[in-house]
Amino acid sequence: MRRPSRENTESARRVSRRALVVGGLQLGFVGLLGARMRYLQVDQADQFRLLAEENRINDRLIPPARGEVFDRHGLVIARNEPSYRLTIVREDAGDIDAVIRRLATLVELNADDLNRAMAEMERSPPFLPVTIADRVSWEDIARVSVNAPALPGITPEVGLSRHYPLGPDFANVLGYVGPVSDYDLSKIEDPDQLLRIPRFQIGKVGLEAKMEENLRGKAGTKRVEVNAVGRVMRELDRVEGQPGANLQLTVDHRLQNYVQARLGNESAAAVVIDTQTGDLLAIASAPSFDPNLFVRGISVSDYKALTENKFRPLASKSVQGLYPPGSTFKMVTALAALEEGVISPEETVWCPGHVEVANRRFHCWKRAGHGHMDLKSSLRESCDVYYYDVALKVGIEKISAMAERLGLSQRYDIPMSAVARGRAPTKDWKLSNYGQDWVVGDTVNASIGQGYVLASPLQLAVMSARIATGRMVTPRLLKSVDGVEQPSGSGESLGLNENHLRQIRRAMFEVSNVRRGTAYGSRILPDDMRMAGKTGTSQVRNITAAERARGVTKNEDLPWERRDHALFVNFAPYDNPRYAVAVVVEHGGGGSKAAAPIARDITLQALYGEDPPLDAYPAKDRDRIKALQDRLKRERPDFGSTGRVRT
Repeated sequence: MRRPSRENTESARRVSRRALVVGGLQLGFVGLLGARMRYLQVDQADQFRLLAEENRINDRLIPPARGEVFDRHGLVIARNEPSYRLTIVREDAGDIDAVIRRLATLVELNADDLNRAMAEMERSPPFLPVTIADRVSWEDIARVSVNAPALPGITPEVGLSRHYPLGPDFANVLGYVGPVSDYDLSKIEDPDQLLRIPRFQIGKVGLEAKMEENLRGKAGTKRVEVNAVGRVMRELDRVEGQPGANLQLTVDHRLQNYVQARLGNESAAAVVIDTQTGDLLAIASAPSFDPNLFVRGISVSDYKALTENKFRPLASKSVQGLYPPGSTFKMVTALAALEEGVISPEETVWCPGHVEVANRRFHCWKRAGHGHMDLKSSLRESCDVYYYDVALKVGIEKISAMAERLGLSQRYDIPMSAVARGRAPTKDWKLSNYGQDWVVGDTVNASIGQGYVLASPLQLAVMSARIATGRMVTPRLLKSVDGVEQPSGSGESLGLNENHLRQIRRAMFEVSNVRRGTAYGSRILPDDMRMAGKTGTSQVRNITAAERARGVTKNEDLPWERRDHALFVNFAPYDNPRYAVAVVVEHGGGGSKAAAPIARDITLQALYGEDPPLDAYPAKDRDRIKALQDRLKRERPDFGSTGRVRT
């Protein structure tokens, strides 16, 4: 039966409407898809191109060469040397065990390093190189290169590592470098990306740490092409970094070598300062250690041996060590009194061997007493009672002010670790630190460098230089940075009465040049090189009344750690001072016996610039000096003339 034409028309209309809706939806979808494609391919093209480029091209840091360190004459005392290592890539090696067995027939492999490398390979992607042998010799590199076809995955590499050619001589000045640790990073607020490079070395202590930013340099960059999993395919570009600054120190390597050898196995420190410029020509601490042990990580046994040594080889005693200065402080007390006008050089004090102060007896080192003492004789023979009396007249505030004026109780700005301030105590200092009032006995003790007074060998050397010159000499360790000269430490006038300084200098001259002087046995014989000095002995234990009654125990009969410290300070030549020296021998006993001979020998070495003639020494010392010179000649490094130590 035929459908009516009206129904056909209505049906066709519905079909057309549906087609239009579907077609419109399809057209809209295609339009949205096209718009999105345009947004991604046109509007966002630069962004996606950048992302793709970053996935394909990586920028990587190139470690810079660390700055080198030279002595005042241009000899390298901290340098970079090629460091050869062998790396292995796991995916290239195939049978790792077989490759390592073949490698072991050519190169001696350390078991600990090998185990560490195997563990690192397990953690790392198979395409990353892992160091399997570090600091191998050039001969090892050559053998591996010749046998390369039999050693798949093994690659010889070369880098730079720190080396200290004079080893222990400069250990307590330079310090050392070592690999960056998590602790190092935790101390830096915004660490340089260089520090995150594996095995990158930074200064740990000493000058290496204090001058780290100057020595480190700026990183270079290289652009490398990598594949989807991060494997390097090729290097596209390289921009070399900026090497670290070269530093020149004021220290004389020959004198430093002599001083370190002369201190020997004592627990001691010595400082030599140029009185005209403030340059530190030698700054030594004994015993020392080999800083090269720390560069790649010191062994547990070696580190334990250093830390358990009672002589503390890791401590820079010359700047960190604080000691009661003993009688070397008497020049401070005398100058304070002279400047205040409370004494005159000719005024005498009677020394019966002790003095009663506030119901307490203070003893002189000479039990029978010295008799009548004036300024010159009291310094020459180191009478304690004279200074007890002087201190009571001038007071602790003036004494402490003079100590600071002469360079004590100062933290000097030299690039070494833990430079100590020392102490010149006052009434306020004791009240704020101990909550106690200052008593007159404290002043008596301080007058002879005991009690609360503390000083470092560096400060004592500065004190001697200031007395010798009358100027505010300041120590300088850094001579130049990349050739730029650093400020001199010659200093302005101290503003002290020159006649008072002459009185002190003359008394110090008699200490080592008059028979009754405490350092006469350690005098210098040539008239134009004679030194002026002062001995010091500082107690580290209390001597009871009972012990005094039966006789004070001799130092040599006491355990080492209970013996007195021995000190000596001096300048020379007396008529035209060029060098000031301070020596401290821990628990060495008397300053005249232990410290003065060392200081005299160091002073002569500085004055001559080489081994002095034997007739510069008293006859009784010449055999010992000759034996010492012969031994040091055999042991002394061959410095050559190239600025590098010959090996």
